Amino acid sequence: MTNPYQPTANAYEFPLLIKQLLNRCCSTAQNQEIIYADKKRMAYSDFFVRIHQLANVLAGLNLHKEDVVAVMDWDSHRFLECYFAIPMSQYVLQTVNVRLSPDKVLYTLNHAKPKVLLVNSEFAPLVKDYQFENSSIEHIIWLDDNGVSADNVFGVNQNRVVGDYETLIEAASDTFEFQDFDENTIATTFYTSGTTGNPKGVFFSHRQLVLHTLAEAASLGVLPQKQGLVLGDVYMPMTPMFHVMAWGFPYTATMLGLKQVYPGRYAPDSMLKLIAEEKVSITHCVPTILQMLLKQAQSDGKTFDGLKMIIGGSRLTEGLAKTALQAGIEVYTGYGMSETAPLISLTEFKSDDPKMSLDDDVKRRCMTGKPVLMVDAQIWREDGSVQPQDGVQTGELVLRAPWLTQSYFKNADAGQELWEGGYMHTQDIALIQADGTLKITDRLKDVIKSGGEWISSLEIETILSLHPSVADVSVIGVRDEQWGERPLAVIVLKPDFKDTKAADIKAIALQAVEKGLIAKYGVPEQFLFVDDLPKTSVGKHDKKVMRELYASQTEI
Repeated sequence: MTNPYQPTANAYEFPLLIKQLLNRCCSTAQNQEIIYADKKRMAYSDFFVRIHQLANVLAGLNLHKEDVVAVMDWDSHRFLECYFAIPMSQYVLQTVNVRLSPDKVLYTLNHAKPKVLLVNSEFAPLVKDYQFENSSIEHIIWLDDNGVSADNVFGVNQNRVVGDYETLIEAASDTFEFQDFDENTIATTFYTSGTTGNPKGVFFSHRQLVLHTLAEAASLGVLPQKQGLVLGDVYMPMTPMFHVMAWGFPYTATMLGLKQVYPGRYAPDSMLKLIAEEKVSITHCVPTILQMLLKQAQSDGKTFDGLKMIIGGSRLTEGLAKTALQAGIEVYTGYGMSETAPLISLTEFKSDDPKMSLDDDVKRRCMTGKPVLMVDAQIWREDGSVQPQDGVQTGELVLRAPWLTQSYFKNADAGQELWEGGYMHTQDIALIQADGTLKITDRLKDVIKSGGEWISSLEIETILSLHPSVADVSVIGVRDEQWGERPLAVIVLKPDFKDTKAADIKAIALQAVEKGLIAKYGVPEQFLFVDDLPKTSVGKHDKKVMRELYASQTEI
């Protein structure tokens, strides 16, 4: 019997490819702007042409499908063009984390084996002495904003330099036909900036990135305009484009045809200027960048007119959230990790939200939020059994979603561990409240085990951050002969509070004990004041380094 549901041979199957993200904006956003700092302004119509021109440049390099093309650049219009032209041409885009140490940068290049390297002149010192005779790199494309020539930069390997990006683009044909292909083809790869061992390669397919883009747009689009994403927004990333595709926002902003502003190097004065002049309305960053921006704004006597800002990467403390809200920033939490592309959860707001106190609102914004669309989140005990959704029981947060990386590049064993039991393991300890709100209480590796009890470093950090003298705080476990481990609070003081004593800050933790917010054994006895906290390449607190540095450097 003939299948009555058999599709006609003429029906278009519509593979979920990155090129499909351009379908709408190609007809609706021709005159919308894309801006690169103070260096370039162009319309989307120019952007579409340049994508085709870049594809033709790459087509002339004798590459094969699924060859890797690596990019080392600041956040720029060029990087955005690479986000599209490279994977749409059936190559794999490697976004190189330029904030890693030089040896780790070279490790990621050796491991991914790109055939082409697009390199900003400012990063040439990282790779100019690279052993190209043993390298996979056959072609170098020079990116420059400062009038620096590529001549003689690479010595005997100078013949690998194809030319300057802009010169090549201008000379290339503006016609290129992007073919359909399998939506499960790998589109991008980048390397996690973990604090132990070598970085691990994470990769995503076209299908995964398209689904992540749609889920991101939908999840933010159902929030009220004050916090959510609307068609009139102006977008600027403050999370690097080399890190988890800037949280997927460049794809989402382009799909929606938003005005986009790319700041280049992250300098707080220039970012503040761009926000004001270009009327940036939505962004995302780690707490470190927010602190930099607030400090610059205070110095300049500026405030923010309802700038929507999603914080991820590290915990948003209540103290920092209050400061941001008072400065006019609609700050709230997004959660994810490199392996999750990254969006997993967001703070939830509703148009009919009841009036709540500032303290309750701040607490909501600092929670991990609720899972976004299509995410299955569970809390597992060590034996793999599921914890109840009661807001009390904790365990490891495990996930399923259609955009999670399926393994690690050339590291199948680590991939098996990541997906043990058929769910992705986050290594985060969490609980889920009855209404579905997630709360990360700590990292498995950062939880402090004291006298047989677990102390959440994140909870203690949140409480200490509320003291008016605290600019930044991290709590780590240090060895203790009696208890095994005890918490040490490492604190950066605000400039006007340098005379603050440890007892003053400890008092706020003792108040939390009296209110029943934390157990008394969670109060640090040891405090250490420092000028700055060690950070990873993407601005997270590097607690591994802190444990090595501060284990024996305590003040009472």
